[in-house]
Amino acid sequence: MVMEIELEKLTDYAQSVNVICDGAAETYAVGTQEFKAICAEWNNMLDGAHEMPAFGVSLNDYTVKEMKSGVWVEFDFGSTLSANGMPFDRLLVNAQPEGYGFNIIRHTAESGYDGRCFYYDLAGKTTSAFYNCLTNLK
Repeated sequence: MVMEIELEKLTDYAQSVNVICDGAAETYAVGTQEFKAICAEWNNMLDGAHEMPAFGVSLNDYTVKEMKSGVWVEFDFGSTLSANGMPFDRLLVNAQPEGYGFNIIRHTAESGYDGRCFYYDLAGKTTSAFYNCLTNLK
């Protein structure tokens, strides 16, 4: 049975976080300083944000190609969870230095990054503090 969660609480279920900068990935396990810092900034960014209907649909091949440039963050759950009836084992975000919202791309073992996305409007906040956190980890 797949556990249904609220996306606002996804950091409570993550087992690790992958930060991908220009194709190079670094993994931070639950409990590490980096994991805690990423989750704290993520939660701060989502405080007061609004989940919205997503118009985006991810295509695995395109997403994998796009992950070779820019800054990406992927929450890995180690098992299949679900939010709003949509299953995932990992959730991926293309972090931008100055965004007001973003798609959350679902990954499943069966389909990779193919499928519907989630979307968050940050209700006047930006992604800048989260982006800075990710790019200043090393």
